[in-house]
Amino acid sequence: MALSADAFAWVSDLVRRRSGIQLPGGKEYLVESRLLPLAREAGFTEVTGFVARARSSNDEILVRRVVEALTTNETSWFRDNSPFVALKQKIVPDLLANRQRPAHLKIWSAACSTGQEPYSLAMTLTEALPPSVTFEILATDLSQEVLDRAKSGRYSQLEVNRGLPAPLMVRHFTRVGAEWEINPDLRSKVNFRQHNLLSSPPVIGKVDVILLRNVLIYFDMPTKQAILNHMSRVIADDGILMLGAAETTLGVDTRWDRVQIGPGSAYRKMSAAPSAAPPSVPSPGTGGAGVAGGRVPTQAGPKAGWVAKPAAAPRGALS
Repeated sequence: MALSADAFAWVSDLVRRRSGIQLPGGKEYLVESRLLPLAREAGFTEVTGFVARARSSNDEILVRRVVEALTTNETSWFRDNSPFVALKQKIVPDLLANRQRPAHLKIWSAACSTGQEPYSLAMTLTEALPPSVTFEILATDLSQEVLDRAKSGRYSQLEVNRGLPAPLMVRHFTRVGAEWEINPDLRSKVNFRQHNLLSSPPVIGKVDVILLRNVLIYFDMPTKQAILNHMSRVIADDGILMLGAAETTLGVDTRWDRVQIGPGSAYRKMSAAPSAAPPSVPSPGTGGAGVAGGRVPTQAGPKAGWVAKPAAAPRGALS
């Protein structure tokens, strides 16, 4: 039995409200294919009945799994490569030219999925930076399931074959059974945190580089504007925002200047950009993964005082 129009409408509205992701008509096949494993796990042979169960129950864990199943987690090591070359050859040297030594760089990998991007960043910086410069990476995603995988630092042979150079695998990974595990010293450079991009940024102070790659393409215009507004609040004056190859701030948010860096492009906040109220967008929903309360330093990770502590969600709420 095909997914009913009513079930699709409910799922589409739920995902839009909780994550901002748009599921227009014509995506019924995607919803059905993503939710069918959950439906079978719950004892259903088709998705419409499973959706009815999720819709009528008060099980927020089940609802959260529905939302997370519809988020995109496509990723690979050193994806598109040019942003990592730009970081090593241009962006980081330019940032350090304005920093006193010893220096410490703060980088945010937003929508990090299963961790390949932040770990690729960590390898790039470890190979490129002198001893007088340290760094740490905040890696966030909406899905707790993919974050748990990222925190483990373990990847299958198929996963490491997707873009990971053999010399870096030898230097930074250890074989554990049929998997490859990232060495503890590199893993300690990355602080994973659940976060909804519709919520307030989970950082205190300013960030030097933000990677928000291949994310904005899934949102409507008001949501894109709201997310870019969040980024403008926490990025350093000379900081760099890196988007996906098919994404741009042009025609979306006038507070960003395009910076041509090699074959790709990045964006820097205009120095005289006026402050603007964020556009109206859907609330991330009950207990969203962003920071809703006071920001206080966390003790997790080296020099992690720039990462905000998330407010406690109501019992049973989506987190």
